[in-house]
Amino acid sequence: MAVATPVDIVSDDTTSGPHEDRAPVAEPSTGRQVAAILSRPLRHVLAQMDSSLQTLGRFFGLGAQAFAFLVTDLVRLRHPWRDTVNQAWFIISVTAIPALLVSIPFGVIVAVQVGNFIQQVGASSVSGAAGGLGVIRQGAPMVAALLLGGAAGSAVATDLGARTIREEVDALRVMGVDPVQRLVTPRLAAIVFVAPVLCAFIIFMGLAAGYAINVGFQSGTPGSYIASFASFASVSDVVVAMLKTWLFGVVVILVACQRGLETTGGARGVADAVNASVVIGVVAVFVLNLIITQGVSMSMPLRMG
Repeated sequence: MAVATPVDIVSDDTTSGPHEDRAPVAEPSTGRQVAAILSRPLRHVLAQMDSSLQTLGRFFGLGAQAFAFLVTDLVRLRHPWRDTVNQAWFIISVTAIPALLVSIPFGVIVAVQVGNFIQQVGASSVSGAAGGLGVIRQGAPMVAALLLGGAAGSAVATDLGARTIREEVDALRVMGVDPVQRLVTPRLAAIVFVAPVLCAFIIFMGLAAGYAINVGFQSGTPGSYIASFASFASVSDVVVAMLKTWLFGVVVILVACQRGLETTGGARGVADAVNASVVIGVVAVFVLNLIITQGVSMSMPLRMG
């Protein structure tokens, strides 16, 4: 016969007895559940804002680092001019023909719309000034920025994104080469030289198209068109347009470089980086153009020369 030990007796008492002293598990209240559900959109918005601010901070950090390397390399005579020339030629090759195909229709549209309105109010003598100033102040910088962001920016993001997913950027870091100095600086220098040239080309083609439409199809006279344009337009308008295009080009190329260097996820990541670079660059250009236009209108009001 088996004899129960004290251990068995204690075990039986603790396992078989009622559990009156155990506290019931508290279920979450309905109010807490509703509050948690309602707080999810707020947490999502806050997370997106935090991510956007971090991305903006990395963008300014990349820009400061790229300009610092550019100035330092130029002073030390160590700037990679061959890479800069190659990148400049590449940017010109992908934007020259689209600029020609866009600037001519843009000049024609501006000339037709402005010409029709001016003829209705009986002010045909200022058609050259209205159309020319529209092309110089707004048309040329925006067309150049869109082309630089859509053609050059997407190509740069694709190139750097492919290098990143192939681990070429990591290999540069292992060899002690800064990717910003090696990859970003030549592209930044190229856009600094190419952007004003592209703006001047678009201005010339837009004005030529507007002149041809006004003189050939709207019964305008060459002397009146040129005289009105010379009376209102000034060198400062061209300078402002060049500076705006230069700023827009720097912004779109830095955005493209940032998205390319931060690419993850293989080929799908490269496509997402290209899409993000184009969208962010275009939105940033429109916001900057709004701010600059308002500032220029306040500080440099239109005057007749």
